Amino acid sequence: MSKPQSAPKSWPVMPIAQAHALMTRPGTPFEMEEAMIRGVKTRVWKHAPPTLRDVFVRGRTHGERIFLVYEDDRASFEAFARAALAIADEFNKQGVKKGDRIVLAMRNLPEWPVVFFGALLVGAIITPLNAWWTGAELEFGLTDSGAKIAVVDAERLGRIVEYLPNCPALEKIYVARADEEIAHPRVTPLESIIGAVHDWHQLPDRPLPAVELLPDDDATIFYTSGTTGKPKGALGTHRNACSTVIAAPFSPARNFIRRGEMPPLPDPKAQKTNLLAVPFFHTTGCHAVLCPGLYNGFKLVLLRRWDAEAAMQLIERERVTSTGGVPTIAWQLIEHPARKKYDLSSLEAVSYGGAPAASELVRRIKQAFPESVPGLGWGMTETSATFTHNGGEDYEHRPESSGPALPVCEMKVIGENDEELPPNAVGELWGKGPNVVKGYWNNPAATAETFVDGWLKTGDLAKIDEEGFLYVVDRKKDMLLRGGENIYCIEVEDVLYRHPAVMDAALVGIPHRTLGEEPGAVVTLKPGMDASEDELRAFVAERLAAFKVPVKVVLSREMLPRNPSGKILKNELKKLFVSQEPPA
Repeated sequence: MSKPQSAPKSWPVMPIAQAHALMTRPGTPFEMEEAMIRGVKTRVWKHAPPTLRDVFVRGRTHGERIFLVYEDDRASFEAFARAALAIADEFNKQGVKKGDRIVLAMRNLPEWPVVFFGALLVGAIITPLNAWWTGAELEFGLTDSGAKIAVVDAERLGRIVEYLPNCPALEKIYVARADEEIAHPRVTPLESIIGAVHDWHQLPDRPLPAVELLPDDDATIFYTSGTTGKPKGALGTHRNACSTVIAAPFSPARNFIRRGEMPPLPDPKAQKTNLLAVPFFHTTGCHAVLCPGLYNGFKLVLLRRWDAEAAMQLIERERVTSTGGVPTIAWQLIEHPARKKYDLSSLEAVSYGGAPAASELVRRIKQAFPESVPGLGWGMTETSATFTHNGGEDYEHRPESSGPALPVCEMKVIGENDEELPPNAVGELWGKGPNVVKGYWNNPAATAETFVDGWLKTGDLAKIDEEGFLYVVDRKKDMLLRGGENIYCIEVEDVLYRHPAVMDAALVGIPHRTLGEEPGAVVTLKPGMDASEDELRAFVAERLAAFKVPVKVVLSREMLPRNPSGKILKNELKKLFVSQEPPA
């Protein structure tokens, strides 16, 4: 990591601490107070909605404005609300009680947020699973969570059918958009409950379920891979998600305050529109886009799968004002040869996170979309998405920083002897705030190891400068980030070791300009045995999700280099790949 750039003396007019104090003073929308969360005094947003039910109720007030757009489907806020209440009523009829887990596994469809909020309204813990997972990985999520009900699309159902005998707690499955009738005793078409999207507005109005919900009640389980390769369920509360709802407009407003200007009042006639280019099953898509979008009346435009030209067509057609997710998306929009064919002038913000970003990206965004504000943030599944944010002039002047923490959040850098380090010293990043999850589902050992007196030990190596801007310099955990997707090396290495010809294996990151990095493997073959690169890649592809498959496998007859304690020297192995130019 090169030395961070310093901001010119002309920027900013107001120091960050002064801006935060001004924006959070009593009587402002971002006013703070203190609350006891699991015995720890924590700063919170005073005016945050107490629960996600309150987010749902606020969202319904946007009435007949369009909320969800997917291909030819369009649903208003009112139609969405009626569909969510219909599925909540169905969950009640199935005996779902407060605290029961409902798994949600599907691509970005309008039905996804309907099921998400329908489950929350009855007090269930909604458990989104990664739609890219294989059948075996989905089985793990179903069994580990102890899900009573699952709601899936047809593709996910096809993956899990053979594993259903291993899921005894799973009583019922609802499947969305199945092309043919499915004869299975536990499977019911979701459309038999809520109908097609264009008919949602005709569903009868129903009252809110009579269930008590409190801010620190369990609400969500989002799975994140662990250093052992076993996914861990991050158990989030209503307060966690609602804190992110309030945080969403904070950073854009801060840039105006730093310039010495008042943020503009929202135009009640103009609707903000977000092109959702990341999955709902990520905390970014759910907590940082879906929940604030519902609360604030944004239109969400969904893609079946990411395609840069299709995205540009939608930006033009729907007058999209913001998009992003991971740096890959920004790069593909900027460099697409057809970009100038489309009117992309509506874009006001292009934001991302979840993967390493080249510092030149901010400059390229400003060149390509002069009216848009570039931004990025740092966060984890365990922080319910955004923890820091760097946008506008701050990002232009510090392109290698992830920005300062939100005012309700605290962060510190801890050294090897558990001491807090001074500014600009590198150590492990710890974070605290109302958006930090409760712990790991059904995993007290991992919870005790990671969460200490309200602080989250992130596993990232970082430094914080004198003004409070965060610079993540490396990852303590043996993990790769490919376009926002976590790949834990040991999980892929374990699969490679299962191949009969493999004696030694290691996974390392190959630099990639838009994805951040891709997985590359170095493999030592057993004497007298052979295996090709294509064979090994196919072997992994049969057992793990596609994004975890090594893009290149280097074959060796020598043992991999190790230190005296026997740990593979992965920095040496990376040299086998860096002789190539990073692919675009």
